[in-house]
Amino acid sequence: MTKNPKYFIIEASALPEVFLKVAEAKRLLSTGEAATVNEATKMTNISRSAFYKYRDAVLPFQNMMTGRIITFQLLLRDEQGILSGILAVFAERGANIQTINSIVPSNSCAVVTISADTMHLTESLEDFMRELENFKGVIKSEILAG
Repeated sequence: MTKNPKYFIIEASALPEVFLKVAEAKRLLSTGEAATVNEATKMTNISRSAFYKYRDAVLPFQNMMTGRIITFQLLLRDEQGILSGILAVFAERGANIQTINSIVPSNSCAVVTISADTMHLTESLEDFMRELENFKGVIKSEILAG
């Protein structure tokens, strides 16, 4: 039996309006533009019950990188220097590596899982992922958890 994914990345234009309003209410609260949930929900024209129902389920993608431990899975060619180059990208972009796990290479490929604190990442998570994907020797890269 296949399990459905727990998380999806969906373009904002495809979301029901209530999710966008919940995200805006959360932003208003976090920036201090609204002092209370009641004030934020009035400003975004949603009910408090809708806010409380979805508040933990709605998170803008760029917020995933703020002070979060993110686990990346990379499929790399089994060639000398590729992993050290990838680790240099993490260091140069301010991602603090917490753990590295690698499976013994087979078929000239190695699966590497890297968990990193992205609090001090110097670029967006999307740009960072694009950089990893385009790094020579990377076959595939994805976020497993975060």
